[in-house]
Amino acid sequence: MTSQHNKTSVAAISIFASGGMAAAKFAVGIAIGSLALISEALHSSIDLVATIITWAVVRVSDKPADDEHHYGHGKLESISALGVTALLYVLAGGILVEAYSRLREGTPPPTISAVPFVVLVIDIVVNLWRARALHRAARETRSQALAADALHFASDVMGSFAVIVGLILAALGFWWGDSAAAAAVAVMIALLGLRMAGSTVQTLVDRAPEGAQEKATAAIRGVPGVIDVERLRVRMVGATTFIDTIAKVPRTYPIDRVEDIKRNAQVAVGKAFGDADLTFTAVPVARNNETVRDRIMVIARNSGLAIHHVTVHDLGAKLIVGIDLEVDGEMPLVAAHDVANTLERNIKEEFGEDVEVDVHIEPLDPELPFGVDASPDRVQTIAAALADYAHGGDIHDIHNVRVRNTDAGEIVNFHCRAAPSMSVIKVHQQVDAIERGLRRAFPSVKRVISHAEPPRG
Repeated sequence: MTSQHNKTSVAAISIFASGGMAAAKFAVGIAIGSLALISEALHSSIDLVATIITWAVVRVSDKPADDEHHYGHGKLESISALGVTALLYVLAGGILVEAYSRLREGTPPPTISAVPFVVLVIDIVVNLWRARALHRAARETRSQALAADALHFASDVMGSFAVIVGLILAALGFWWGDSAAAAAVAVMIALLGLRMAGSTVQTLVDRAPEGAQEKATAAIRGVPGVIDVERLRVRMVGATTFIDTIAKVPRTYPIDRVEDIKRNAQVAVGKAFGDADLTFTAVPVARNNETVRDRIMVIARNSGLAIHHVTVHDLGAKLIVGIDLEVDGEMPLVAAHDVANTLERNIKEEFGEDVEVDVHIEPLDPELPFGVDASPDRVQTIAAALADYAHGGDIHDIHNVRVRNTDAGEIVNFHCRAAPSMSVIKVHQQVDAIERGLRRAFPSVKRVISHAEPPRG
């Protein structure tokens, strides 16, 4: 909202300045018969038309995207700048024709007085102020229309200097000075139009801003999780930089982590470009450090299967893979067997027909029913039993014991501590022994969930 207000207010101020100075120069030019001054007045009139167009366009160009303009309305600024360029060429051509006619016919020089010089000096001061204000606003808002307007006013300064030189030549007795100055103004207008047309056409044909591709690529490659940028395209629509990229991410990453990468990439290009809109397409690829287990997990995930306890034995000549496959407990055996066979085929396609795959089918644990906390006495009894089973072993400090009653039976959760140097295998074996002992002593216990942690520091 602030940038929009800044653009419209600067453009509105320029309208009044352009109108006043154009009228003053035109009136004085007619009065003294100076083609150069009249040409400069017409130039300012074109600037006035351009400023009015700019003022109208910037009120629309910042509107958000809608159902018909998916990339917003920013290109209207480029179209308006192209239209003003056409007006400049028409004006330059008309001035050159008139200047040539006067030079050929030997038209008398204008009447010289202090008035045109005063008007031109004021015009130079006003145009320098307007050009500076517009250039600053264009840089802050990245507005092509305001940048074109600033260029107009900067060219007006050069045009005014050319008119002053022409009037001085005429005052010194060189009758052709005024017409020559008018021709110089026309050439300046034509060069200005050429410069404007070049940048505007480049925007309309979606030419990437210089250095933008490298800048965007570096920003996205710096996002953790991005392996590489496969393709990246950049284009400008108004002040917004639209970036379309295909980036490589590890295929072992879950979907939610890939979504985090996308969000982080948007933040990265936003910091690099300010107003940026990123379309991020993630391509999962295999990394060089993927293990056989990683690749098998990817195969299962792509098939929507739940597996665990994946074991891999490399015998040199071939691989032997063991997998626990979880399926719906109510699924018929023939259907479950088909699922296991499909998984085996997919693994063989990945590693070759020589791989030996054994799939153990087991029922997928159902979601446990809603339960309520057991009584404090029951929790104390279970906690005491856990402590007894842990006594004498490397597992100690049984704490945070919770017991919940469900329709399926009791669910027990507990935390325990072990020596920090113990291996995970040894910890798991001893905790399993505690859990088995508890379930033997308390048949009502349906499931035991433990969490082992190192001693407090």
